[in-house]
Amino acid sequence: MAKLDLIKVHKAIYTSSTEPNIVEVPAGDFLTIVGRGAPGSDVFQRKLEALYGVAYRVKFKAKAAGSDFVVCKQEALWWFDDPTATDVPREEWNWKLMIRQPEFVTEDMVHEARLEVQAKKKLDEALEVAFETYDEGLAAQIVHIGPYGDEGPTIARLHEFIQASGHKPHGLHHEIYLSDPRKVSPEKLRTIIRHAIRQE
Repeated sequence: MAKLDLIKVHKAIYTSSTEPNIVEVPAGDFLTIVGRGAPGSDVFQRKLEALYGVAYRVKFKAKAAGSDFVVCKQEALWWFDDPTATDVPREEWNWKLMIRQPEFVTEDMVHEARLEVQAKKKLDEALEVAFETYDEGLAAQIVHIGPYGDEGPTIARLHEFIQASGHKPHGLHHEIYLSDPRKVSPEKLRTIIRHAIRQE
């Protein structure tokens, strides 16, 4: 059975360089879960566990139905209650964790997976996992290499590029985690930083 790899199918949006560039991001279906608090907090970890638990249960269901795929990279949207704020305590960060899904994944698969993860892992957060379409459209992105906490200068470069290209950012700050922090040292982490854009 051929295994679908969405990273390869959508190579232009899941590979980038340390130089900013503009991409057209196609709409897609995602498993998502929303939360608030510091990255790495107990709340964050439980919701991340729930998201991955559902993602792998969905994969197993799809494979049993004849369509196997590689679980895609984790992504996240980040925002503050006050969109003009710049120095917000980590405990007040809002986030939506996301994993892109193939077109053959159905709401029924996701619903069954939620219930199974809740029952098997005693993880009520699994019931919070949503199945939704996200349409980002035109966006600018750049790869950040290094710890997540050192992203500031990379983000600034991306915003300078957006302005110089005659666009302005809109929507939410978007990150795609290309590296597994459990296996890669902080200085070697690779993260795509993306922001939807529109004409100035």
